Amino acid sequence: MNKLKFFISFFILFFLLTACTQSPDDNTGRPHSMRETALTVKDTDGFTPKVTVAAIGDILIHDRVYDDARNGEKYDFKPMLAEIADYLRDPDITVANQETIMGGESIGLSGYPSFNSPLEIGDDLQDAGIDMITMANNHTLDRGEEAIQNAIAYYEEIGMPYTGSFKSEEDQAEIRVLETDQDISIAFLSYTYGTNGISVPAGKPYLVNLIDRKQIKEEVEKANELADVTIVSLHFGEEEERMPNQEQKDLAQYAADLGVDVVIGNHPHVLQPIEWLEGTEGNKTLVAYSLGNFLSGQYQFYNRIGGIFEFDLVKEEDDVRVNAPRFLPTFVEFEEDGDTMSNIQVVPLEKASEEQIEDRDEVMSEIKSHMTQWMPELDWIGLSD
Repeated sequence: MNKLKFFISFFILFFLLTACTQSPDDNTGRPHSMRETALTVKDTDGFTPKVTVAAIGDILIHDRVYDDARNGEKYDFKPMLAEIADYLRDPDITVANQETIMGGESIGLSGYPSFNSPLEIGDDLQDAGIDMITMANNHTLDRGEEAIQNAIAYYEEIGMPYTGSFKSEEDQAEIRVLETDQDISIAFLSYTYGTNGISVPAGKPYLVNLIDRKQIKEEVEKANELADVTIVSLHFGEEEERMPNQEQKDLAQYAADLGVDVVIGNHPHVLQPIEWLEGTEGNKTLVAYSLGNFLSGQYQFYNRIGGIFEFDLVKEEDDVRVNAPRFLPTFVEFEEDGDTMSNIQVVPLEKASEEQIEDRDEVMSEIKSHMTQWMPELDWIGLSD
């Protein structure tokens, strides 16, 4: 497999050395984020450097989901992800939106409407192949600053890069850039439309990135200087709506005009189409308006359909371009008994059991048509003809 490996010890050593020693070229060299992570990927074809990036939708841990994950000793989400894990591990970088804050049992777990998830979901997502977490969403402030600080402390403990929510002003100021040995660097940014009416604590705007065009512009410009590719996650749109609204389209176009390479959308909890936009400088921006739910306890049919959105970053001379977008629809299976769910697992949609989807082939055809309506050339991952 072609999976990125994180070298935490190298990062720590690099940090200690650079913290204690000032380079004579500090004022002339190109700036780099303190959050850069050293990554390695295998050579592709020996000629053209290529990195594969994937993104998934919402990790939405309702109480019925973590109840099903409880194995008597701890919360174990691995069985829920086992059928899909290889698809998450194959890309070089896989990004997930942690919709429910991971504050841990110490402050009391909770489901809708004020979520707090077990710390184990962080371990199990990492084990399944997730390399980057976006945290800016409407539930970020559900359980206050303590939950955010707990989550960030745990991400740092396990070596999971995160963005969109931060522990301090200094933390927020550091653009997350992942470096690869293919000489392709990728910056990740994350913003949300709001926080369900919960006010951001006074003097602590770093706790969650809100969609503010001025802030986005400043940070995208910085990211464009730091990295070859800039990927922006936007938590926006209307829940349950299968098509993007005008505000989503306007914000995606704004990102394209800033030179963003890829926009990854979340929040509607259902899939929305993928398309290319052209920026004011003639650049192409790949946009997935909503990747739906990846793992959740929602019952509605379309809320159970999510997917893995994948694309390549190809370097030719000094130019890195986004290439070959493709998609794998997924489905959340479960057994239901009243308000209880059991045997929850995420599977490729085409492999969902007939007991779960009687007209699976028709559903597959409809999802393909839905996702490709603005991009007929969109390819499909691992699907039979």
